[in-house]
Amino acid sequence: MQDFAGKVAAITGAGSGIGRALAYELARHGARLALSDIDAEAVRETAAIALGHGASETTATRVDVADRHAVQAWADDTADYFGTVNLVVNNAGVALTASVEEMEWEDFEWLMGINFWGVAYGTKAFLPHLRRARDAHLVNISSVFGLMGIPTQSAYCAAKYAVRGFTESLRQEMRLSHSGVRVTTVHPGGIKTNIARSARAAKGLEAGELAADFDRIARTSPERAARIIVRGVKRNRARVFVGPDATLIDVGQRLLGSGLEPLVRTFAGRSLPTAAPPLPAPVALRSADATDPAA
Repeated sequence: MQDFAGKVAAITGAGSGIGRALAYELARHGARLALSDIDAEAVRETAAIALGHGASETTATRVDVADRHAVQAWADDTADYFGTVNLVVNNAGVALTASVEEMEWEDFEWLMGINFWGVAYGTKAFLPHLRRARDAHLVNISSVFGLMGIPTQSAYCAAKYAVRGFTESLRQEMRLSHSGVRVTTVHPGGIKTNIARSARAAKGLEAGELAADFDRIARTSPERAARIIVRGVKRNRARVFVGPDATLIDVGQRLLGSGLEPLVRTFAGRSLPTAAPPLPAPVALRSADATDPAA
C-alpha cells in the first residue's frame, strides 16, 4: 500500500496515544478515517482535528473492543458507510502492573478482554471486508513485552505474546490462501502515551510512581511511532519495531535468549517475593470423615 489517498483506515484506540497519532499521520496522506475509542469525546476530538490535517472524511464511534458484538457492528457499519475498508489498525490497549500472586482475576480478565480479545475481534470482524478490497492491510499492535517476560507484567505479556502468535499465524494463512491482505505485527518499545496513567495496579503500588517511572524510560513520541508504522505498511513489513529500545530488545533476545533475564530483573527495579506465601496448615481429618480407598 504505497498511497493512502482516498483509502479507508479503521483505527481502534484513536482517542489518544499511538492511535491518535496514526489518525493524524494518515490524515496527512489524505486517508478517509473510521476512528473508535472507549472515550467518545476523545475520539470525536481526534476525528475533528484529523480533518484539519487533511483527512477527506472521518467518522468517530464509541466502541468497547472487549465487546465482540460492538466491534462487529462497527466493522460492518464502517464498510457500509465508506463502501470499503483498506487498512485496519487494532491498537487499543491498557496496562496492569501486578505480580502473578498479587493480580486479581477481574483485572487479568479486563486486560485480556481489551489487549487480546479486542485484537482478535477486530481482526475477525474486518477480515471479510479487507478481503474484498483491492488494496488491504491489517496491523495488530503487540509490544516488546510480546518478545520477553517482564516482572509484574505477566498479564500484559500474556496478551502481547498472544497477539504476536495470532497475527503471525494469520499472516501465513493469508499467504497460503493467496489473499491480497497484507499483515503486520508491531512491537513498540517505550512510547510517551498516557497508558501508564490509566493503568491498573496491585494494592500497595503507587500509580503515580509507576507512571513517573514509565515516563523516564519512554523515549519515543507517538508521532514518531505513527510514522514508523506507516512506513512499515508501505514496505509491507511482517514485523515493525518502534523505537531503539524495541530493536535492542529484539536483538538481545535473539542473541542471549534467557541470558537476558538477569538484565531484565535488574532493570525492572522492583523487589519481588522470592518465595510464595506459606500455605495454610493441613487440617487433620477425623476418622469418620476420611475416605479409605480400600474400604
